[in-house]
Amino acid sequence: MMKKLSVVITLLLLSAVSLQAQKISAYFNAPYADTKTVKSNLKKAGFKVLATYHPAGHSDLNVIVITNNKLKSLASKPKRGFAAIQRVMVDDSKKTVLATNPKYWLKAFMQKDFQPGSAKPIKASLSKALGTLTPTKDKLPAGKLSKYHFMLSMPYYEDMLEFGAKSGVKAKKKVFELKLANGSKLIGVNMGKTGESFVNKIGTDKAILLPYTVLIEDGKAYALHPKYYLAISYPLLSMGQFMKISSAPDTIERKLKKALK
Repeated sequence: MMKKLSVVITLLLLSAVSLQAQKISAYFNAPYADTKTVKSNLKKAGFKVLATYHPAGHSDLNVIVITNNKLKSLASKPKRGFAAIQRVMVDDSKKTVLATNPKYWLKAFMQKDFQPGSAKPIKASLSKALGTLTPTKDKLPAGKLSKYHFMLSMPYYEDMLEFGAKSGVKAKKKVFELKLANGSKLIGVNMGKTGESFVNKIGTDKAILLPYTVLIEDGKAYALHPKYYLAISYPLLSMGQFMKISSAPDTIERKLKKALK
């Protein structure tokens, strides 16, 4: 009996180690198609297009923000509204298409509420719309995504920026607004070229992280801490690159605060 128990415990430990070691890509590369075609295919696959955004003023970069009923349902929980969207970026200059990996972002943003298998139908819909999805090299261990932070003393998911009592975002700064079933709202914010200039220093290939979003919940505004969000959006970010944009977190916080009403 003790021998069997030992075997079971060993298998459980090996399974846990394997999960920790497994790495998940933050993004997928997909076959190139122009923005109009990509948006049309996304709609046919069941997604709602919330906005098409040119990050940091780059007219050749088109970030398509999308959602569907599954995503909205999953994200309609306290402090989980950031999980309600996925993104696709069409680069007209380089003729590339990049898409967020639902499993990566749901594990990160749903935290303890992540449901195994919940990302599969979303990925299937993305594949239907975009074609073959090839994982990029931007990876993090699966077991660390829900407790990710860049390094010691850096913020975690739950260490959000809090802006106090706010009702929304000023019209001229609002990119999109998505209402969720729990009464919260996820809003995309145009921070302008100054607020988004950090992508020019560490790679516009990941400008898909824009527009930045704020969550209005119970009459208060929240945003993912820039030191968390930028790091998890650039999994291969080095300390040297991070230091290049050391002023970005404060700039982002200031821009978001000015955009709120």
